[in-house]
Amino acid sequence: MNSAVLLIHCPDQPGLVALVTEFVHKNRGNILDLDQHVDQELNHFFMRIEWDLTDFVIPKDKISDYFDTLIGASYEMKCSLKFTERKPRMALFVSKASHCLYDILQRYGTGEYNCEIPAIVSNHEQLRYIADRFDIPFHHIPITKATKPEQEAKTKDLLKELDVDFIVLARYMQILSDDFCKDYSHRIINIHHSFLPAFKGARPYHSAFTRGVKLIGATSHYVTADLDEGPIIAQDVAHVSHRDGISDLKRIGKDVEKRVLSRAIYLQLQHRILPFGNRTVIFN
Repeated sequence: MNSAVLLIHCPDQPGLVALVTEFVHKNRGNILDLDQHVDQELNHFFMRIEWDLTDFVIPKDKISDYFDTLIGASYEMKCSLKFTERKPRMALFVSKASHCLYDILQRYGTGEYNCEIPAIVSNHEQLRYIADRFDIPFHHIPITKATKPEQEAKTKDLLKELDVDFIVLARYMQILSDDFCKDYSHRIINIHHSFLPAFKGARPYHSAFTRGVKLIGATSHYVTADLDEGPIIAQDVAHVSHRDGISDLKRIGKDVEKRVLSRAIYLQLQHRILPFGNRTVIFN
C-alpha cells in the first residue's frame, strides 16, 4: 500500500480530529486507519492517521509543508510524517547471545518484517556464521575502553553509508556513549530482562532464583544516555514457580525477550510509536 502515516501531538483543544481528517479528505486522501488519545492530566492530544496516497493531490515531498502551514503551526503541533512505500532500513547490533538475532532473522526471512537489514554489527566474531547463513553483511567492530570513541565513529560512518533508519540492540552487550544515543534519539531499540533495577549485573537469573521470584519478564525501550531508563515500548511477563531452576528461568526469560523485542520492532516498522518525554504512546 502506498500510504502516508502522520503522527501528531499538541496541546488539546476541541476540533483537532476534524481539522486533520478534513485536511486529508479535502485533498482526496482515503483514510485507512485513525487512532487518537487525550492525556487529561497533561491536557495533551496524540493522534496517528494513515491514508491512501493513490489520489492524493499534494505531492509527497510537499505534504509536511502544506500541513504545517495550514494547520500544524497554528495549533502547536509536533508532527512526524512517514511513507509506507519505503522499506525502513534496520541495523542489528549483537554480541554473543543468539536467541534474539535468530528470532528477528526468521521473522525477516518469512516476510513478517517489511524492512531491509543492510548490516549486522558486533563487538565479537561468534555470530558471524548466522549472518552468513542469512546472507547479511557482518561487521566486526571490537570495542575497548581505549578504542571506544574511534570505533563508535567508525560505526556511525557505516550506518550513515548504509542509510540506516534505526538500530536494534539484539542483546548487544556494550554501553553506547551519550553522543551516540543523542545522534540516534528514538532510533535505537534495546531489550533486557525486567528484573531491572532489582537484579543488576551479569547473573540476574541467579539473583532472582535466590529471591524466589514468581514473575519474570522483559522490557523493550528506546536507548537514552540514562542506562536502561529510556521510553518503554513493549513489556511482557511469564509466571514461574519454585519448581523452576536457574536454567528454566533463563529459558523462559529468553522466550519472553524474543516476544517483546519482536513486538517493539513491529511497532517501529508500522510507525505506531509516538515518543513523548520519557514515555511512549503506542497506537495498536
